[in-house]
Amino acid sequence: MSIEIANESGVEVDTDAILAVARHALDEMGVNPLAELSILLVDIDYMAELNHRWMGGDGPTDVLAFPMDEGSVDHGPGEAGTGEPALLGDIVLAPEVAAKQAAAAGHSAADELHLLTVHGALHLLGYDHAEPEEEREMFALQNRLLQSWRAGR
Repeated sequence: MSIEIANESGVEVDTDAILAVARHALDEMGVNPLAELSILLVDIDYMAELNHRWMGGDGPTDVLAFPMDEGSVDHGPGEAGTGEPALLGDIVLAPEVAAKQAAAAGHSAADELHLLTVHGALHLLGYDHAEPEEEREMFALQNRLLQSWRAGR
């Protein structure tokens, strides 16, 4: 699996751990091993701009996911793949927002970034949390992926 990461946030983060949790989540979800993913870490101002431009939101958010082509994602053995690399899309993270949320939640900024990475990956795979049932499913899956990743470290 090809995962590229760029830290343009100005905040020092453990990009190796972010790559590892993303790879774990996608592997566990049965994503085509030829899939490609991009992760970008940005500052608060750029995240606020992206949030406004693409989501109609005000201010910065913690994570945005931009799927490239939902039809190209190979979700695993139950679905026939084309053998072509799937372009999953981009996950954009804001470490400064994550750090504030982590402090409020009582865990580390690194843990928050890991959670947000898995959250973004699930969005790229078509999961959402707009409805209560979708939210229960997505957050349960997110928690299971994080727990299995932490257990393997």
